[in-house]
Formats: sequence, C-alpha cells, structure tokens
Amino acid sequence: MKKTMTRILTLALALAMSASVLAGCSDSPEPAASGSSTESTASEDAAGGERAKLTAMIVKWSPLTKDVNEMQWLKNVAEAANVEVEWQQESSDWNDKKNAVFSSGNIPDVLFSAAGDAEFTQYPGLFEDMGPLIDQYAPNVKEMFETYPEIEYACKDMEGKTYTLPRIDGTYEACKNYASMFINKTWLDNLGLEIPTTWDELEQVLIAFNEQDPNGNGDPNDEIPMDFIWNDNTNNQYGPANMLGGTGMPLSNGYIQGFFAEDGEVKCWYTDERFQSLLIYLQGLWNQGLINEAAFTNDYSQYQALARGEGTTAKVGFTFGWNLTDRFGNELADQYVVLPPLKADDSLPDDQLYYVSEDTFWGKGVVSMSASCENKEAAMRFINQFYDYDVSLEVMYGGMNDVDNCIVKNDDGTYEVLPPKDSSMDPSSWQWTNTFVNNGGMWVRNDVQVKTPVPDLTLGEKETYLPYQESIPTNSLFKNDLMKYSQEDQNTLAMVETNLGNIWDPQVANWITGTNDIATEWEAYVDSLKNAGLEQALEIKQAAFDTYLEATGN
Repeated sequence: MKKTMTRILTLALALAMSASVLAGCSDSPEPAASGSSTESTASEDAAGGERAKLTAMIVKWSPLTKDVNEMQWLKNVAEAANVEVEWQQESSDWNDKKNAVFSSGNIPDVLFSAAGDAEFTQYPGLFEDMGPLIDQYAPNVKEMFETYPEIEYACKDMEGKTYTLPRIDGTYEACKNYASMFINKTWLDNLGLEIPTTWDELEQVLIAFNEQDPNGNGDPNDEIPMDFIWNDNTNNQYGPANMLGGTGMPLSNGYIQGFFAEDGEVKCWYTDERFQSLLIYLQGLWNQGLINEAAFTNDYSQYQALARGEGTTAKVGFTFGWNLTDRFGNELADQYVVLPPLKADDSLPDDQLYYVSEDTFWGKGVVSMSASCENKEAAMRFINQFYDYDVSLEVMYGGMNDVDNCIVKNDDGTYEVLPPKDSSMDPSSWQWTNTFVNNGGMWVRNDVQVKTPVPDLTLGEKETYLPYQESIPTNSLFKNDLMKYSQEDQNTLAMVETNLGNIWDPQVANWITGTNDIATEWEAYVDSLKNAGLEQALEIKQAAFDTYLEATGN
C-alpha cells in the first residue's frame, strides 16, 4: 500500500499540470504538548489556564452508541487539549439534514464523520484548510501523514488544501474488503448439503433452507434463506453487488457509487449486462420466497438483530457482513463460515473470478473544522489528541480508564480489550456502545499488540478473498479515494449521482421484488440514466482515472 514520496509528488504534479483539461477531480506514544490559541496566550493554555470553549459534532453510525457526554475517555481527551467541548450528536438521518445545516453556514467548530469532498466543494469557505495548523499544532497528524504520504495526498484537494483528516487502522492494512459472504455450515450439514460454488448451486441450497427445517427447531417456516440490506443509506455495502465478481466484473474502491474500471475504462455497473444477469437471478430468488421481504427496508440495526437469531437458534442461512462475531454474535458465529466467490456459471475462467477489492484500513472525510471556529489552534490541538497512540485505541475500543473500563495497557506495552461490563452484550455491540469506532479520527499504529475478549479472526476470514482481489489488473483498480476533481466537476458529479441514484435505487428494488421482464425494460432504463447525465459522469471520472494511471505508470 505504501508508495514512495517521489511517486506521490509525481502524481500531484501531474494532476496540477492537467487540472485545466481534466473533466474532473479524501509512533508517537505520548500526547503532543498543548499549544496556544490566537485568542488566549500560550502561557495560559500550557499552564492549564482557562479552557478554550469548542463545539463539536459526531455523526453516530450505530444506534447503540451512547451519549458521548458519558464517555470518560472523551472528557480526558478534552482535558489533555485544555479545551471544553459542547457536543452535538447526530444519527442515521444526518444525510437528510446536512444540506440544511451546511446551507445555514452555522456549523460546529469540529466535525466527525459529518462532511466529505462533496460538502467541501459545495460550500466553499465553510470549512478550514487545516494544512498550516497541522504543521504548527498537530505533531501526531503530521507524523501520520509522513508515514502514509498517499493518504495525505488523498486528503488534499486539487489546490493542496486539507479540509479533511482520515481514520487509519494500521492493523488492518491487509484487509481488502468490507463485506464477506457467510453461509450457515450447520444448516448445510443438517441437510447433507455441500458448500455452493456457483449461483445455481446457491439457489438449490436456498431452496432447501426454505423447504426444510435446517435450524432443527421443529418450525420449517422460521428460516430466512437469504438476507441482505440494500437501500440508498447503505449503498450496497452489505448487498448482492458483492456477487458481481462472479461474472468477471472487477469491482474496487468506490463501487458503492455505481462505478468501476475495467482494462482502463471507467464504467457503470448499474448499466452493465452482467448486473442485469444478477438482477434476473435475484428476481427469481425473490419470487420463490428465498429473500428476506425486508431486505430493501430494514435499517442496519434490524438487519444485524435478525442474523443473531434467538439464543442458539439461527434464522438466516446466507448473508453479508463484516466478520462472523459482528454479524452473528458469539452464540451463533461458529455455525457460519466464509463463502468464497461464487461463479455466475461454470464457464467463467478461474483467473477471471474476482471479489470486490477495497482499501478498508483507512477512510477520509472523518474529521473537519469550521472556517468560523474562533479558536482554531485549540481546535487543532483537540483534533491532534485523537491521533495519539493510546487515544487512537480508545477511539477504536473504548476508554482506557477506570470509568469506561474498556481497554487496559499492560506493563509490557501490550493492550487488552476487556470483556463487556454488560454480560448481555457481545464485544462488538459493547464496542459500538462506548466509543466512535470508525466514525472517529484515529491512527492505530500497525505495530500495536491488542488482545481482544473474542479473538479477532477478521483478517483470517478476509484472506479467503485475497487471491480474487490481488488478481485484478492494476488498470482495473478504480482508486476512487485517490481521484481528484475540480470544484466544478465535483458539483456536477454530486448533482448527476443524485439523479442517477433516484433512478436506479427504486428501479432495482422494483425489479427484484416484481415480475416485470427485466431484459425487455433494460434499454429504456439505460436510456433514462443517460438522460440523467451518466455519460457526463463517466467522462469526468475517466479523465481523472487516466491522469492517475499515467502519473503512477499503470
């Protein structure tokens, strides 16, 4: 993953030179010393004088996450930065509210997981360029960017301004995808079935799950053969789009927006005939009653709860998720196994069987700062604390103190995540209850040694897919997070992608859950996407991708 600085500078120079013609463009183990603010003297802050007052917003991904004011580790972070923070907390409806908030021009001083590239270009002047502040007041952030120059590059816009900071979990650098496919091996064994290797074989397994009583509780009607979550809020991350590699389609970073690259050409998988074949397949499953009827309406918490069954009685046969314990809980996890990619049919050559390849160990658009913040230095010192060696682990696992009691540091320098204080909760749910996890800025170093209550087997699970990801040609890896777009093109993409989503989101759901002839209606559907600006979006993304490939020698 790591590239040389020379390579990154070459890419940055190439982008700058081509900006006018582009059709488009996110171990310091000790806390850094506090600096001073422009409103209060350095001596006051350094000596622990009156705390600077800040406002901050956190967008919670999980409904489990408790009131952040109850998190002692977060209070300790504020104290270390000598600031007092008033928190605003948002939930899953933030996407529906954010445009109104940003349009008002009145936003908190520091924002976590609330804004991304689209907002930075749509609301010019609203967000602060943190680049100069990082150099002066954020040694942890500065060291992180020196360690990962390609991530620093991704967090800068085309003018070299840094409006966003990332989250990095270096322990997961070998992890190349979000969603794994899982199948209940206990159910297969109970019914004398083999693990499927093709779509047709999966269908036969699902039929058996539906018609028999694989969970053995005497009720043949309480099993859900296949479950996924697919709506405009989850962007297909845990949906059947992950099966498209079985058609030979090389999906990679950014596929959830509907775009991918193949042999250097940017394409839209929503208009690809291989996706049409998946739709027809899923429609057939739906009409046989093999897919959860709530697959298009459930939110993530409902999706998660269903897979955890009732005690030791599983309810779901085949599904998608992050890892086994997160998806099924401790009691059911051992019933399931990771399912390798499934071929759409046996005619697909083995070397063209792929699985979605994504760099999941980091993400941008996590931390941003308001340009109207009255005490930018204090805000930057506060942000810097999140990238401290120990604090980063607290962002991921919960507080390292006697109040939160989520993680401890041992005398030998290793760390141990403690079992949930609430015995009714599994470790993953407890984690999301007590901290920000992926919605917080952090840099978990790749040399850290952490022992968890339930061994984290995620990387071992994900290794199943590595051969099918590493075989994707370089010019078919659409590194969406490294693409740069001008403000004009970013605005165009934001508008077009919204229009496209308004067409394909309901159409996909209607096709899968209906009986219409998809093949007959396909051409009119594709034309509607073209009329909504699809070709313009492809041109913009192609120009950015071409520049990226040329600059990196691919």
